[in-house]
Amino acid sequence: MSLDQSMDKVLARRAEVEARLSQAADMVPAEMTALSRELSELRPVCEQVELVRRLESDRAAAELLLAEAGDDAEMQEMAQQEIEEIDARLPESQQALQLLLLPRDKDDARNAILEVRAGTGGDEAALFAADLFGMYQRFAARHGWRFEVMEISETGIGGYKEATANIAGSDVFARLKFESGVHRVQRVPETEAGGRIHTSAATVAVLPEAEDVDIDVQESDLRIDVFRASGPGGQSVNTTDSAVRITHIPTGIVVSQQDEKSQHKNRAKAMKILRARLYDAERARLQAERAASRKGQVGSGDRSERIRTYNFPQGRVTDHRINLTLYKLEKVVAGEALDEVVEALVSEDQAQRLAEGNADTDAS
Repeated sequence: MSLDQSMDKVLARRAEVEARLSQAADMVPAEMTALSRELSELRPVCEQVELVRRLESDRAAAELLLAEAGDDAEMQEMAQQEIEEIDARLPESQQALQLLLLPRDKDDARNAILEVRAGTGGDEAALFAADLFGMYQRFAARHGWRFEVMEISETGIGGYKEATANIAGSDVFARLKFESGVHRVQRVPETEAGGRIHTSAATVAVLPEAEDVDIDVQESDLRIDVFRASGPGGQSVNTTDSAVRITHIPTGIVVSQQDEKSQHKNRAKAMKILRARLYDAERARLQAERAASRKGQVGSGDRSERIRTYNFPQGRVTDHRINLTLYKLEKVVAGEALDEVVEALVSEDQAQRLAEGNADTDAS
């Protein structure tokens, strides 16, 4: 489909949605909400379409003026200057429009479940996992997102074996989905007397939050165990069986929750994580089917992929997928400069998808 055809399609869809919303009295609330959201998403695209169309129209008018100028040098100069000014603006405006026309990941607007787990490296890996969890917590605060800690399994020296959070806000998954993978740290541990640099790792998983309507979980597919919650070192932190472990029998996925004193609250949290993992597994399956046509994509979704290195002695952060290196390690870990990495990843993903779209257009 050409850019011109795409522009016509977008404008026609806006007219269709507006016409449907004008008959809101006949609509159920869910349909009205969906159409209102779609119209809100269409507005910036339509504004860009109108800008491109206006520039194209102005250029055609300037070319006509130049053709009709005859021997009028002043008229020729004015028309030529206008053409040059439009030619300087039009490609950039068309590029911006093409980015807006890219199919949006249907999960981008969702909230997210963040899971951080210590990998190789013992206590140092657990300390690094805690650092990463804190980095995302500060990053969420900077964006005005709600960061709800769901579960933390501590090591007793300030490290986390694993930690889970629910992050809610605008476009959370869109901003964080490329964080999934293995994060590696190179630094001198506090317990290292000889000053040697150690390499440790932690795994990050960012899952789109799933609703009940997204995943149908049958009660018969679940095995639910309750037990007494325990803290670091195994000591009991509750006198009742409030902790919950849910096993999804068909997939073998196991989720445990023990942070709340209420068994019902722990069960609700565990079900939220279970739904997110099941939804993510289906999403990963669909991505794997498309992977053959997307070579070298930014977000392969492979959790075993080493995506980033945090080198403390050199003060640098390197994202290996896009060969981006920032000598701003402290600001990245503080959540202040993480946006620079996220923006670069989003831009690279957009560029790849744009190139694929252009290749498909050329092939057709």
